[in-house]
Amino acid sequence: MSQFEAANAHVVGVSVDPVAKLEDFTKNNKVKHQLLSDADRKMLPVYGVMVTDQKSPMYRLAKRAYFILNRQGIVRFVRVQTNPLDLLKTEEVLKALKGLGA
Repeated sequence: MSQFEAANAHVVGVSVDPVAKLEDFTKNNKVKHQLLSDADRKMLPVYGVMVTDQKSPMYRLAKRAYFILNRQGIVRFVRVQTNPLDLLKTEEVLKALKGLGA
């Protein structure tokens, strides 16, 4: 996390899980970044990262996605993973930040 702080970036995770479940997850897994709940699924469709195929077992769940927003809240970088188990490496996100002049 200190690499992101050094890049003057703030990391936030968003999940469809309720707040209580995220609090437990944060505590049990020693998560250092902020996790927000979108249990009402208001944000996911706006960012285009909710599975909308009713035949999918992931219906109404979040796609694994990465966004970089600038200080004005404008999306400057988007990466939506095809496989939700695929994680971007820290170096990839830091490279994207650097490429944006962050």
